[in-house]
Amino acid sequence: MTSVFPRCLVSSSTSSSASISLPNRPPLRYAVLGAGFAGISVAWHLLKDCPKEVSLSVDVYDEVGIGGGASGVSGGLLHPYSPKGKLLWHGAECWRECLELLSVAETAAASSSSDAVEKGDCNQGFGNFMVRRRGILRPATNAKTLSLMTDNARNCLAGCVVETIDKDAAQNLVPNLCLPLNSAFYLPGAMNVNPQRYLQALFQACKNSARESLGRTNITLVKRSIDDVLELEGEYDAVVICLGSKLNFLPRLTGKLPLRTCRGVITHLQLHESVRGSYPEGGPSILSDAWLAVQGPRDIHMGSTWEWQSRNYSPDVSDDEASKALAELLPKASAVYPDIDKWEFAGARAGLRAMPPVTSHGSLPLLGCIDQLIGATEGGSCKFWVFGGLGSRGLLYHGWLGKLIAKSVLCCNEELLPSELTSWKMNNRVKS
Repeated sequence: MTSVFPRCLVSSSTSSSASISLPNRPPLRYAVLGAGFAGISVAWHLLKDCPKEVSLSVDVYDEVGIGGGASGVSGGLLHPYSPKGKLLWHGAECWRECLELLSVAETAAASSSSDAVEKGDCNQGFGNFMVRRRGILRPATNAKTLSLMTDNARNCLAGCVVETIDKDAAQNLVPNLCLPLNSAFYLPGAMNVNPQRYLQALFQACKNSARESLGRTNITLVKRSIDDVLELEGEYDAVVICLGSKLNFLPRLTGKLPLRTCRGVITHLQLHESVRGSYPEGGPSILSDAWLAVQGPRDIHMGSTWEWQSRNYSPDVSDDEASKALAELLPKASAVYPDIDKWEFAGARAGLRAMPPVTSHGSLPLLGCIDQLIGATEGGSCKFWVFGGLGSRGLLYHGWLGKLIAKSVLCCNEELLPSELTSWKMNNRVKS
């Protein structure tokens, strides 16, 4: 059993590589609840940023496995802009860190045999790739979007530019594309990510890192649900709760977080071999009222629906729910890509997202220490943390915010987090 006092590895007044020197330091143990975007990012950064002279063990808890929740069935369209084209809050940092984690995952996947990937962790994803770098196209569908996108194209992120293109250029990328205002916006640096393959590869990178440490660090996947987080209080130096929508169902957190749940259905469409033509091999994915995440010349994901206040977090979709999703999404998709009407339904998956409140900076995730919120007995120890409310932008936010909260946990210092991410505690009269 660990000490009741926090054992901080990094002084918050020094660099992340500096550590507090304590003789005969026992190994530290951290628990990460949830194996989605947030949880695996936190686990990676705890291992990566832990001082090299310190022994560290990280247990990742998830009753289903890697990518078993909403993260694993997300659309995987990666870019740093809002639907209206505005650069998101700290978009540059988020974009940079996400690209770094993608590189880490791709390296791990390339160096590992197929047998090294976790088997049976969750239902298989639709696609067979990890990252598809073909860009994203956003048709201008109304005057407001055209104005906003044009303005933001002039002030876009250098690492992910927004190009304004005309109808001919857009149809060279995607033949038969419909452009109501004869204009579109092309993000050549944007990409599709297969979320399950990415998360499995990033977890493999965590295991590789632990193996290379020659016993100094260790990471374990524990397939078990935690109903009461306080049952871990005596076992770990810190617990980071990254359970997405399931945060709302934890007894000690129910009704205490400003989160709303939203179930989204993503459909899988295929073009039958008997149908002439196909989606262009190098064609970008499409962002519109319904998005099309291209998996290949004859495979597309289409999404997503929004069912607010749902409590159904099962990835399985009934025939009735799938029919309703198609009825809602197909007209929106065919308005910009009429050829989608030739494609056939091949399956559907769903996820329950945790949507945060809207702030002056947009919809931002919730981070922070929650010791007093859940009634932890070791007052002031910064033992329990939350990282949730990634909403529909978990893929973009998870890298940078996972890095920030990992450092805060290592330092036992919540003040290292941007105040925009912890202000929800003040708004809800929660103090730590």
